[in-house]
Amino acid sequence: MDEKTLIAKRVALELMDGDLVNLGIGLPTLVARYVPAGRHVFFQSENGILGMSGPITGAENHDLTDAGGSPISALPGAASFDSAFSFGLIRGGHLDVTVLGGLQVDREGRLANWMVPGKMVPGMGGAMDLVTGARRVIVAMQHSAKGEPKIVERCALPLTSVRRVDLVVTDLAVIEPTDAGLVLKETAPGVTVEQVIANTGCELIVAPDLRPMPL
Repeated sequence: MDEKTLIAKRVALELMDGDLVNLGIGLPTLVARYVPAGRHVFFQSENGILGMSGPITGAENHDLTDAGGSPISALPGAASFDSAFSFGLIRGGHLDVTVLGGLQVDREGRLANWMVPGKMVPGMGGAMDLVTGARRVIVAMQHSAKGEPKIVERCALPLTSVRRVDLVVTDLAVIEPTDAGLVLKETAPGVTVEQVIANTGCELIVAPDLRPMPL
């Protein structure tokens, strides 16, 4: 199993029946593929659709896209609307969960995910609204990039929001930001606590009930 699949499958286990969920650009869009059987989740995209799935072979609609511009399918009962209504859902606190990629998460659980050093980006898109408005924020990202930790003492990149995220899922671990600090809750298959700590740029609190990542 590759790293992105592992992360997406673990995040999917966090989604509960009936949840209204927004998936960010990139890795988070993979989560829709791995929702457990029998669990009904409603996916929303800030570009104006509620009730989307990933592409279904033979049913892709290239006039419908997710936040990253990839084609999606509309499930029976789906609704489309303008951006004003879409962001009303987000800013009004109606989203149960948002899953976002991350460039850095700091010791306080704050996310930086929109400015890539050395690259021109159009802006943060809906990330600021999503982190502020969703009831639960899950960050799905690789633990390190080019040998450098992405979980750090303090974000060097501009913050997306000052709000603390609720969970961080990486290819090495599941980490929960708390008032006391970042709590290491789970380790990925074949990964030791020592490996997680060695690849993290700040102190971790090892949970007394630490367990292997369920997949």
